Amino acid sequence: MKLISQYKGLRRENYVLCFGRLVTAMGAMIWPMLTMILNQKMGMSAEHIAWVMAAVGILSLPANLIGGKMADHFNKKMNIVYLDSISVLCYVICAVIPLSVKSVVLMSAASICQSMEHPSYNALTADITAMEDRERAYSLQYLCMNLGLVMSPTIAGILLRDYLWLAFLISGTSIGCSTVVIFFLVKDIAPVRDTGKKAVYQTERKGEGLWVVLKENPIIVLYLILVSSYFATYQMYNYLMPLDLARLHGDSGAVIFGSITSVNCVAVVIFTPLFTRVFFRIPETVKTMLGQILLTAGYGLFMLCLGRIPFYYAAIIILTLGEVLCTLAESPYLTKRMPASHRGRINGVSEVLRTGITSIYQLVIGFVYKIGGSRTAWLTILAIGMFFMILCGVLVVKDRKVYKNLYL
Repeated sequence: MKLISQYKGLRRENYVLCFGRLVTAMGAMIWPMLTMILNQKMGMSAEHIAWVMAAVGILSLPANLIGGKMADHFNKKMNIVYLDSISVLCYVICAVIPLSVKSVVLMSAASICQSMEHPSYNALTADITAMEDRERAYSLQYLCMNLGLVMSPTIAGILLRDYLWLAFLISGTSIGCSTVVIFFLVKDIAPVRDTGKKAVYQTERKGEGLWVVLKENPIIVLYLILVSSYFATYQMYNYLMPLDLARLHGDSGAVIFGSITSVNCVAVVIFTPLFTRVFFRIPETVKTMLGQILLTAGYGLFMLCLGRIPFYYAAIIILTLGEVLCTLAESPYLTKRMPASHRGRINGVSEVLRTGITSIYQLVIGFVYKIGGSRTAWLTILAIGMFFMILCGVLVVKDRKVYKNLYL
């Protein structure tokens, strides 16, 4: 019961936002299965899929910056409502037209809008939550999102072959329900004013550009690069893993991958409240380093045991432990060290870096996969992972020196 009761005492709007995340995630059937859709339904090769994903990533770069500016300058709640509405429209249209390049464009537009709303979601959560409660607030959002995702990838894997249109319709309907809930029930968005030595880094600096603030805080830049690289590496689970499963297991690959993704979500649901409680006093930088170590270990297990289905699930659980730690660390890390006036923009920059690095990563790994095969691609991923493990160690030491008040 203590794992559940730790989420008590947050502002009402936190719970509404979490419910919105849960409902949206219940219908998140399209993007996790994109590789399978492009490969099995549209006949694209690994290289072509990498180019499609890279193109979406490139288009997302300015969109994420715009989303960050919107979060700092406009009503964050209404940003979420407007962007969700566009996503709903895109998915509903996809449900009624034949699968084609137009569908890919609409899927991409929906995905970009979902990315654009992240800065508003994250900044709004920080605004309405006291600093000491933020890890719990972000943890609960992450938990609810994954509760919604528990079954949707498996259902998507089943629908992929003959009822893809229904997956589009479910996605649009779910996001629409979330939008209505947020519009009517999120009312009090007045920011909390933190005080004390630990809050000194959050002092608003209105009128100053983001780049001025980042120039004064190079450790934050290092953190952004590290966490973006982590999630770029993590996305190989949605790109390279489906290709291997389709190659080795044929039509069963989609169902296997869907069930693996569901196991990922179940593990998140189990370990998020546990890790929130157990690692509460562990610095965000240490959590990030542990996450990178677990990510590398999980991919290593998958590569070594490729072809043996039970080990896929063991690998995804190890990956998930790392994912939980990194996710619990990210938003609290940034909101404690950045001025409150720049929260939306720093989230936008984070999304840009993440998208840009992921796009480059996918192109490189797609090329390596084409010329060297699966094993060479995975070895490349492992080598990059080990390099970032070393940089995480540097971050742990440097952050303690620069942001001393947070370690009192």
